[in-house]
Amino acid sequence: MRSVIPGLIVVGTLVGLSLGEDCRGCVPLDSYSFDKVISKFKASVIKFDVAFPYGEKHEAFASVAADTRDTEDLLLAEVGVKDYGNKDNSDLAKRFNIDRQDFPVVMLFLQGQSEPLRLMDGHIPDFTVEHLKRLIRSKTGVYVGLPGCIEQLDRLAEEFKASPEKDRQEILNKAKVFQETVPEAHRSAAQVYVKMMEKILERGDVFVQTEKTRIEGLLKGKLSDEKKRSMEEKRNILHSFHHRDEL
Repeated sequence: MRSVIPGLIVVGTLVGLSLGEDCRGCVPLDSYSFDKVISKFKASVIKFDVAFPYGEKHEAFASVAADTRDTEDLLLAEVGVKDYGNKDNSDLAKRFNIDRQDFPVVMLFLQGQSEPLRLMDGHIPDFTVEHLKRLIRSKTGVYVGLPGCIEQLDRLAEEFKASPEKDRQEILNKAKVFQETVPEAHRSAAQVYVKMMEKILERGDVFVQTEKTRIEGLLKGKLSDEKKRSMEEKRNILHSFHHRDEL
């Protein structure tokens, strides 16, 4: 018996640790801490889910939380909702009109705004790391890097799309200058930004949507892993040229 009890204690401790580390970068919230915590951040992305979540959607959210752990203006947190016992946090789900049939539900709370925005729920097919990152970046203005993207060029892309046509050539020139300074490993990605700006100057803003449609069509076909990754990274860069209401 003496050998069994310590073993059980160790197992129990490890289970507790694994549950605590299951979503690194996530902050667990409840009915008492919710408002106090989210009020401190420019943007709070909260996943409402079952008390002990698992599966691909939970893993996608956890990956975004880990990737954004150093982003000071952004909080990623979880609310575990129980429909048994004391029904922990069911009051929060009710408050924000969240049905457990939709779990996981990802809500965005912006500082100074009373009504949250539903970003994703368990019914959408594209519950992925990249999709969630794109939504966070487009809806909050908080920078969240995507595979293939370069932060300085993302900033120039955002400046480019918001500027009148007469100022865009100057921004393109800045991008070309910066392109020459990036490490060789990122040179091809930098070239994509420059080519995007050149095409938009040539064809107008409509190029962004037509190119997005073209890339998504290619991604539905048969591609090698390397080509698929390249197309996905190009699509990520293209999203930097989208206006927020287009995502």
